Amino acid sequence: MRSSVRGTARLLSGAGLAAALLLPAAPALALTPSVLPAADGPGQQLPGMPSTLDADAGQACTPASGEKAKKQDWSRQRLDLDRLHRHGTGAGVTVALIDTGVVAGATGLDGRVTAEGAAGADCVGHGTFLAGLIAGDGGSTPGLAGVAPRARILALRGTDERGRADADLVAEAVRDATRADAEVIAIAVALPRRDAGLTSAIADARRAGAVVLAAATPDPPSRGSGDEIPARTYWPAGEPGVLSVADMLPDGARPDGSLRTGGIDLAAPGAGVVSGGPRGDGHYLGGGASVATAYAAGAAAVVRAAHPGASPAVVTRRLTATAYPADLPQLDPYAAVTAVLGDATPATAGRAGPGPVSLHDTSAADRATGRATLFVLLGTAAVLSVLWAAFAVPRARARGWRAAGAGEPDRG
Repeated sequence: MRSSVRGTARLLSGAGLAAALLLPAAPALALTPSVLPAADGPGQQLPGMPSTLDADAGQACTPASGEKAKKQDWSRQRLDLDRLHRHGTGAGVTVALIDTGVVAGATGLDGRVTAEGAAGADCVGHGTFLAGLIAGDGGSTPGLAGVAPRARILALRGTDERGRADADLVAEAVRDATRADAEVIAIAVALPRRDAGLTSAIADARRAGAVVLAAATPDPPSRGSGDEIPARTYWPAGEPGVLSVADMLPDGARPDGSLRTGGIDLAAPGAGVVSGGPRGDGHYLGGGASVATAYAAGAAAVVRAAHPGASPAVVTRRLTATAYPADLPQLDPYAAVTAVLGDATPATAGRAGPGPVSLHDTSAADRATGRATLFVLLGTAAVLSVLWAAFAVPRARARGWRAAGAGEPDRG
């Protein structure tokens, strides 16, 4: 699974973009919040999920989608969620999601969302979309479940109702998550400047025992448009101990037009990803570092549930030490849950190099199974050869080594 998508070409026609993204080995270009074709048949389209709405243009709330995806998208196949869910589902863990809000009764989330204040409304729909990636059960499409489908979501607003991030709102949301004893805090927004109040709130959350993850960059409203933005650090992803998460394509590279930054700890799928929204039971396509952060937060929830005694530093180390090694380490939730970590002192949350790891990798198990099968077949062949010789040689000797069915030799 890890290597099956590497080395493929990345340039696709616009008409086939989203169709390819629903296949596990397909490359992709970056998404824009426009309507893109899905892989479920000619003519079917999934609308894009925006991260912000244009307030000046009086853009209405994101409407309900009238389309449904009919197959599992590439991102869930890449993360191997079907296998992961046989080992853990995040049951009992609360993930605080700081974004545009989450509608508690949204499809696949009903009964497992608590919303603080204004966070119970989600005009943009982006927060509800991300909540489905973290803890959705897929509704009538189980193959589109999130990473931790039995985790709980604490919805907190880090933006205004149009999706514009605000440092004060994010800081207050982090404090609310800390007071609520959330085990995982996922911050889906990214700010261009460091804020003292947010720095203090993050430090308090980490001291309280939360695993804190944040989008490495903002989600551009339209990728690849406008002047190139210089590389910079975004916040709170740049805070010490915060796991900085970036978006990636099926080949492991970041999408074209992604904002540049350093200090990325993990990459996770962040283009052509399918999830639900706040209204109706249809599906949308989304992308960006916020989407990748949601996936990583779901993985952290499954790790915390599977290893309840693990400290936040150990949980973070599981996510980073077991990541697939590449230019940007690629999230592997199954390995994070099943790995046997060495005895080395845990690395400082997401910043230092990982210690020794022994992975329970199914590819190795498959190879071992293949070798065992080969040995059995060879052994069986050897036994059959001996039995055949014991039966056939005496009969051939009795015939004077003539072929079976041949007549008596002419003795005249």
